[in-house]
Amino acid sequence: MIENLPPCPKCSCEYTYELNALVVCPECGHEWVPSESDAEGGGAAGERVVKDSVGNVLQDGDAVVVVKALKVKGNPSGIKAGTKVRNIRLVDGVDGHDIDCKIDGFGAMQLKSSVVKKV
Repeated sequence: MIENLPPCPKCSCEYTYELNALVVCPECGHEWVPSESDAEGGGAAGERVVKDSVGNVLQDGDAVVVVKALKVKGNPSGIKAGTKVRNIRLVDGVDGHDIDCKIDGFGAMQLKSSVVKKV
């Protein structure tokens, strides 16, 4: 248990509480995973957190499943819902495409984190 919980990064509320591995703000309902530097009072403002369609935090090397059918330009079939993608890499992409991956049968492509779910 963290002795001094960090204030909420969204509303700056100081009455945050721990819920399993998350820290929760009772005022705005924001949930986040505290980093080690937050526990020491340093704060990690430069870190970018990427979440999937249900709110799970994604990291490099995770496996995800596509949750909705996607059209692929130049390919008549597209990507079906339920397609498993392994070993993703998080990038700063264009138009919200923040996952770089390789899909069997399609090759390398970028996906939005809002259309995948962590396995």
